[in-house]
Amino acid sequence: MTHPYKTLPEEAFWAPAVAKRHPLDIQRLWTPKFNITHQTPIVTFGSCFAQHIGRAMAARGYAWTSTEPTPKGLSPENAIKFNYDIFSARTANIYTTSLLEQWVSWGTGATEAPDVAWETSEGRFLDPFRPLIEPGGFESRDEMLASRAVTITAFGEAIRKARVFVFTLGLTESWYDTDGYEYPMCPGTVGGNFDPARHKFRNQRYPEIRRALRTAIKMMETTNPGLHFLLTVSPVPLTATNSGEHVLVATTHSKSILRAVAGETAETLENVDYFPSYEIITSPAFRGSAFEPNMRSVNMHGVTHVMDCFFADLQNAFPESGSIAVRGGRRSAARKAKFASHGANSDEPQSASDLACEEELLDAFGGRAQ
Repeated sequence: MTHPYKTLPEEAFWAPAVAKRHPLDIQRLWTPKFNITHQTPIVTFGSCFAQHIGRAMAARGYAWTSTEPTPKGLSPENAIKFNYDIFSARTANIYTTSLLEQWVSWGTGATEAPDVAWETSEGRFLDPFRPLIEPGGFESRDEMLASRAVTITAFGEAIRKARVFVFTLGLTESWYDTDGYEYPMCPGTVGGNFDPARHKFRNQRYPEIRRALRTAIKMMETTNPGLHFLLTVSPVPLTATNSGEHVLVATTHSKSILRAVAGETAETLENVDYFPSYEIITSPAFRGSAFEPNMRSVNMHGVTHVMDCFFADLQNAFPESGSIAVRGGRRSAARKAKFASHGANSDEPQSASDLACEEELLDAFGGRAQ
């Protein structure tokens, strides 16, 4: 008697592909749709985890592109402080697909950004769409608006120059102004003043998330017909939720929707692919080893493994890509030893440091519950 399961590869079965393997030996989780060589211009945007992809690409000699590079003379420490080369332009985190659509609309010239600004009690000015981009704020409203204009131009240039646009979906929860634009953070948390009559919360649903992503992709394709897209979903749990649910339940709800949108988009559009960094970090097969003791921050062991999987699978699909596979041999043995001794309960610092994530500041408002 025959049936389809008799001819499926080992990767289709949990026991041989997962349960009977060491976590670091779980292979071929990704089959890339298109090649990425060292000459392929790549830009990265999105939630905090997208920063890891850009860094790993640059570290391995790939053509990660910054269209708003660090000014000459600025020290590496101050470059990080002022959010240069964190993403491919100084957009700060773009957590939702609707925020991506908003930035694409500005960057392609389809719409103009509103001239809103937040003034601090010290007389400094914050950009509501990049509230922590400039430490201490800008000296004047005009300076802030000029800086935003530079970033919008740089974002548009990133779309035009790139061959691969990497975007990490991070959140479904969002905050809107009644004038129609979206903020990356709730006003009053890291800047501005909250006005309940003007500032509205929306926990976005699948249809609107999918629509915003597809609209953004279509707009970018119009600007750059040869552009390819690589989607990921951030594995980082929510810092806080305004949904009314327990934060653990809200996190699962949010990430499930984002994963579904990313997967369906990649399945139906030829020039869109999905890389499973979310699964690599969060799957029970990896036993929480990629998280720090707070069970939220991803440690460097997890980041390294994710990117090793990325380059190994790229090399497997496109041997000419120049990617260096790291599975097997002495390095894997050393990594397995680290995996065994640096799990989620380790006290050794393992932080994926220097990530710029405004959302993490919401932690400060949870102290009353501790």
